[in-house]
Amino acid sequence: MPLVCVCSPKGGVGKTTVTANLAYALARAGSKVLAIDFDVQNALRLHFGVPLSDGRGYVAKAIESADWSQSVLTAGSNMFVLPYGDVTEDQRLEFEQRLTNDSHFLLRGLSTLLNYPGLVIIADFPPGPNPALKAVSHLADLHLVTMLADTASLSLLPHIENHRLIGEPLNNKAGYYFVLNQSDNRRHISRDVTAFMQQRLGDRLLGVINRDESVAEANASQQSIFDFSPASAAAFDIELISKRVAALLGIKIGDGAVHTALRTSNF
Repeated sequence: MPLVCVCSPKGGVGKTTVTANLAYALARAGSKVLAIDFDVQNALRLHFGVPLSDGRGYVAKAIESADWSQSVLTAGSNMFVLPYGDVTEDQRLEFEQRLTNDSHFLLRGLSTLLNYPGLVIIADFPPGPNPALKAVSHLADLHLVTMLADTASLSLLPHIENHRLIGEPLNNKAGYYFVLNQSDNRRHISRDVTAFMQQRLGDRLLGVINRDESVAEANASQQSIFDFSPASAAAFDIELISKRVAALLGIKIGDGAVHTALRTSNF
């Protein structure tokens, strides 16, 4: 059961879109994939066709329920999503307090999912330091830090390298790698930042995703980039990143059952 955390030191970098499309890419390759949303914005579900009006999720019931897998939704071929869900402020605060103060809280809630054979889990987090990222980091096999090809992201690189995102090394298993999003060769700053990141990070830069308007259009239509524009530059870039993730984690291509209807699933 590989667990991949997708995080970022700042917002607005397209982290949730990267999470969703990486999950789609791994599912398309044959793995059974679960995308988990740890962000109160509850936006990850929208990438998987869950209606805006659907407020189902695991956080509202997380305190009383010892098994969060009951809130998993099926979202397509080999693809599942565990939405954050609609919550009150008190529910959010209680959830974060439990993540911070109860070292077994997360493991209990995710136990069924963590032990499901062949399941690849991709988790999306709020930007910056947060209780969920710190709690999940102890279970994660790999971290992907999403940055933009701009000077603001570049200035935060030491923040990551000096372990200030969670106050300790981000990952003690396969390590942490970077994804540079929305690189635009037509813009001098973007081109220069991309070149600097490639030189500075070397193999730790897992991939560069070219700026592509079809990504935003795919998001608006609640589709993956692979379904909306399979020949796009971004689709190629994300698929390449997914193959590198699979290689790093030794992910075996599975033959998971194909599901089509959006419903609550116990796998």
